[in-house]
Amino acid sequence: MNEAGTTGKRRVPWLALLPLLIFAALAGLFLVRLDTKDTQELPSALIGKQTPQFTLPAIEGMGVEGFSSADLAQGHVSLVNIFASWCGPCRDEHPFLMQLSRDPKLKDMGVRIFGLNYKDDPQNARRFIAQYGDPYFRMGADRSGRTGIDWGAYGVPETFVVRGDGTIAYKHVGPITQASLREKLMPAIEAAARAR
Repeated sequence: MNEAGTTGKRRVPWLALLPLLIFAALAGLFLVRLDTKDTQELPSALIGKQTPQFTLPAIEGMGVEGFSSADLAQGHVSLVNIFASWCGPCRDEHPFLMQLSRDPKLKDMGVRIFGLNYKDDPQNARRFIAQYGDPYFRMGADRSGRTGIDWGAYGVPETFVVRGDGTIAYKHVGPITQASLREKLMPAIEAAARAR
């Protein structure tokens, strides 16, 4: 014991803990807001506007034609899916694209799925499609990434619903899931079909 009768332990004034408590509260608030933010609701300046002008060549060795902005204004609803073989979430969403490509309701509506292969090696793209299946009506190679930038893509995967007149109706950021397919993508496709 020291002369004052204490055991030698220093007491930390509560004011010294105040910065730590404030930091912890702000970090907790940030985590809660981050967790509730729907990353698939990122805004797009292109909604309601014509698709960017582009022409994409075919992916080398695929035997499928590339596509252009003119192909998206032929009177039918189109889905433009930006994907890459190096993208893990693209693998996760691919079964849902395959499901869409076989959906009789979408076939009756004339919906076509276009694949925009983003910054990918043709050999890897071919291997990806061979392994996971081909849901696309046509696929174009965006080797430089310029077309993806023109579409305002934040990354891959992203999927756009395009009305028959070539107007972008909806943008889905991130992989398609069963919930997003049912709650967001299908209603957007149906609304775009009615707007023809």
